[in-house]
Amino acid sequence: MTHVVEDEQVYDVVVLGAGPVGENVVDRVRAAGLSAAIVESELIGGECSYWACMPSKALLRPGIARSEARALPGLREAAGGPLDEAAVLAHRNEVVGDWKDDGQLDWLDSIGVRVLRGHGRLAGPRRVEVVSPEGERHLLAARHAVAVCTGSRAVLPELPGLPGARPWTSREATSSQQVPERLVVVGGGVVGAEMATAWQALGSKVTMLVRGGGLLPRMEPFVGEHVAGALRERGADIRDATVTAVVRDGGTGPVTVVLEGGDHVEGDEVLFATGRAPRTEDVGLETVGLEPGSWLDVDDSLRVLGTDWLYAVGDVNHRALLTHQGKYQARIAGAAIAARARGEELPDPGSWGAYAATADHAAVPQVVFTDPEAAAVGLSLAEAERAGLRVRAVDLDLTQVAGAGLYAPGYRGHARMVVDLDREVVVGATFVGPGIGELLHSATVAVVGEVPLARLWHAVPSYPTLSEAWLRLLEAYRG
Repeated sequence: MTHVVEDEQVYDVVVLGAGPVGENVVDRVRAAGLSAAIVESELIGGECSYWACMPSKALLRPGIARSEARALPGLREAAGGPLDEAAVLAHRNEVVGDWKDDGQLDWLDSIGVRVLRGHGRLAGPRRVEVVSPEGERHLLAARHAVAVCTGSRAVLPELPGLPGARPWTSREATSSQQVPERLVVVGGGVVGAEMATAWQALGSKVTMLVRGGGLLPRMEPFVGEHVAGALRERGADIRDATVTAVVRDGGTGPVTVVLEGGDHVEGDEVLFATGRAPRTEDVGLETVGLEPGSWLDVDDSLRVLGTDWLYAVGDVNHRALLTHQGKYQARIAGAAIAARARGEELPDPGSWGAYAATADHAAVPQVVFTDPEAAAVGLSLAEAERAGLRVRAVDLDLTQVAGAGLYAPGYRGHARMVVDLDREVVVGATFVGPGIGELLHSATVAVVGEVPLARLWHAVPSYPTLSEAWLRLLEAYRG
């Protein structure tokens, strides 16, 4: 029997979803003196903490460290053996706290946020209904704002046999307690490339099935070529293929992936890394005139268009499905909610400022933790040209940087800088190669700051580091 708590509990802000995005929203509004409640149906800390960023990097790091050690004289022989798969998986389990969220709950309690466990959904303007696992129903009212921070979920295609084949999504790929002998990966985006890298390093025989055959298609073309080449060198089979069906008899034993044309691939597990959808199908959008299951359109303060109280922060607004961008948006949204609660007029949303998430348009950074790493910020050459900018791409073979040869003999990598010729500023930068993820923030600062190239000449890179790539790119631009 459902127990109803009839009196509404009133807070200044109510947040649906206690992942890193929701946590940052309540942190900012609490710091501004507003009261807040947060609702979570799963683990506090969300996808990133338990099934995405943290476990995937824990799985990837040992293989990358071994690969780098194998490239160095004096370490090559010592790093020749296989990874200790049990130790790697145990470390991954430790990183995610064995899928327990006590520590995250303690933090929310410490900042005075009311936490409600259960399924939360809108019940009209500024109202939220929460049904707990025990069946209790709580009614919440928000004086100033409700923020939907429910994230996204993996999407499985409609294929014959797939529902009964127990396919992996990103969740199973990052939480498996066994290393599959054979892993079939469908999709060549970030999740597919990273998980192929991780499980191959742990001993899986990897087959990747990618329409068009190219990996990481949203980045510059040379990135996917480098990553695919490295995977193939280590034994991966990467095919240009379209999947038409999946078969696993009785849901146990090997899985057969049927391809267009009649060919097939067998594996012990199959991972579908084929896209994401917003987790908005059952959050009560219909009660406020919005479409259930839709991405939510927002302005630069993350307020849902057509409302003065509803915010959509993180993946649900489809701007940039990255944890760090969601947390950035959360800081903006929290500041905007607090300012509006004080009755302040916000500045022009098109300006770079504390109340506008303009980086979502101009300067989204991303590192892909494959081996080699890939990193990009801002516009690719093709994106800049489609935007109508008059641009020039400056390319660099990273072997020209002294630090690359010291990083590892035989180092291979590539960098590209995209320059707006009318303003002579960097509008995009892309790197691929071992250890280049730490180069990305300097590129992000250059793009966000719209630093003139004439001024960048005076940002002197230390010798001999990989950051000398900037000097070589500027030299190449000057010709």
